[in-house]
Amino acid sequence: MGIIPQGGPLSVGFVLLHRFTLLPFAAFVDCLRLAADEGDRSRQLRCHWTFMTSAGQEAVSSCGASIAPCLSFRNPDEFDYIVVIGGVQDERDRSDTTALAYLRRAAEAGVPLVGLCTGVFALIQAELMKGRRCCVSWYHHRDMLQRFPATQPVSDRLFIDDGDRLTCAGGAAAADLAAYLIERHLGKALAMKCLNIMLLNEARAGTHPQPQPVVFGKIEDRLVRRAITLIELHLGEVVSIEVLAERVGTSRRHLERRFRETLGVSPQKFSRDLRLRYGVWLLHYTGKSITEIGERCGFADTAHFSRQFRRTFDMTPSEMRKRAGEPDSDRVDPFFLHIHAP
Repeated sequence: MGIIPQGGPLSVGFVLLHRFTLLPFAAFVDCLRLAADEGDRSRQLRCHWTFMTSAGQEAVSSCGASIAPCLSFRNPDEFDYIVVIGGVQDERDRSDTTALAYLRRAAEAGVPLVGLCTGVFALIQAELMKGRRCCVSWYHHRDMLQRFPATQPVSDRLFIDDGDRLTCAGGAAAADLAAYLIERHLGKALAMKCLNIMLLNEARAGTHPQPQPVVFGKIEDRLVRRAITLIELHLGEVVSIEVLAERVGTSRRHLERRFRETLGVSPQKFSRDLRLRYGVWLLHYTGKSITEIGERCGFADTAHFSRQFRRTFDMTPSEMRKRAGEPDSDRVDPFFLHIHAP
């Protein structure tokens, strides 16, 4: 067995909120497990972890799997980090006020807090992210801005280390953050060990970009990829080409040329088609009015939205919604747009 560092084992407390997401939880805790012991014996030697819920009840994940046993909230001073993992975002769900109070207590005690996946929403609700950037998945970027307009969501990287607040987009990136903390406390060799056993080649830095959510197909041009990421994060508004070019550090003419060479379309058409595709999804899966959908997709008025929609899909939004209710209607996903290079 290797030598345990003089500072003692790394101790992590997990706050599992109702319908928490299973993958980031499993990725994070399995990194701890594999770094904690030699072989595959899973003894909590170099790392300790504790699963907690507000009343010590079992924790039910978003996929229905349950974690037990769980303890009620322990003294925050027992942990080097407290990791909160959120779940399905539904504003109708009541907040876990006991958990939020515990997170505030931990912050007052100076224990670093980690928000995994939608766990960052709980940190915001606990008023622990004021004036701070927070990493969130591209999938929840709009949800965060709508629910917490004063926040500073970042969706173009995997995680952010802001000292006593660490936030992570979730998913497999939770393993990268766990390895980052393991390397900090226990050394690079153990961080590499846990990732290699999990069949991950190496730890990705926090600044590593999140995967593109919308475009189906690999886009080699980095400048175009960066521009698309910005477009994806602003589906509810029209970002001018001048602003887009400035944000990615180039000229309008150069950006337009790169789009045409890579995708065969202008940035303007790409953005419009993407927003219309999002409108199709909203028509299929929400009860929002056509006026609301047009606004949410960044169109100036309903007439403009309907005109562009019909030009693209050969039917009006009303006809599309009626068709969506038919039993054999094809379902669409707004987060995949097929692009064919010229």
